[in-house]
Amino acid sequence: MTNSLDAGTCASIAAELGFELDAADAARYAALASATLQSIGLLELLPLPGPWPDPERTSWHRPSTAENPLGAWHVRGELRTRSEGALAGRTVALKDNVLLAGAPLANGSTILGDYRPREDATIITRMLAAGATIVGKTVCEAYCFSAGSHTSASGVVRNPHDPERSAGGSSTGCAVVVATGEADMAIGCDQGGSIRLPAAFCGIVGLKPTWGLVPYTGILGMNFTVDHAGPMTRNVADNALLLEIIAGPDGQDPRQHGARVGEYRAALGEPLE
Repeated sequence: MTNSLDAGTCASIAAELGFELDAADAARYAALASATLQSIGLLELLPLPGPWPDPERTSWHRPSTAENPLGAWHVRGELRTRSEGALAGRTVALKDNVLLAGAPLANGSTILGDYRPREDATIITRMLAAGATIVGKTVCEAYCFSAGSHTSASGVVRNPHDPERSAGGSSTGCAVVVATGEADMAIGCDQGGSIRLPAAFCGIVGLKPTWGLVPYTGILGMNFTVDHAGPMTRNVADNALLLEIIAGPDGQDPRQHGARVGEYRAALGEPLE
């Protein structure tokens, strides 16, 4: 594709469309069009993403009521790509707005049907590289837009300590499966309390990280200025561990400009002063 347009060509195109341009206007439009074409040319030079993960690398199933008495799981399965690393032997659940190649993505709604993404979110890549075993995706509130546990298309998610009470939201299922021990850790997302509220309702540790610390690449968002992804665990030490794995710029999320990553596990023993 050409990356420039001369005034004569611009005038000819205008004439074909029923417009008449004088020489000065044709030159101005040609300059504007050429700048746009040059930008498109640069874009076309960028490498395409990939290679894509194998979508058949594991199978995912929707659990029965017997397997899922609290309604917390969207799909279950088991995915591990290596057996060594800081998360080796740890099981991780995902809020169902996080892209995992080959796994159904609902975001608490029916609008996506049986959509299955073909790529992983950045944080998935990092956790798998650290030896994590992903054991499923958990139910979230419809479009992640509720602090309760009752708006998901799949139905009510019940509190593990009292099934008659709310489990909080919108990272509802994450909090439940961590509290019950069905997963060691989970990835939640928080815009206005969606990690912190269900963590509090279910008695676990949920952290909303500093904005931009954890890449949101490959996660369905709500608003650029308030989207956060963070760890949900049964104790603070595990929370610090998971945060170390997922934090840091990925070169794709513009929220992350200037993000500074710390040694969070080492900091646990430090005084507050």
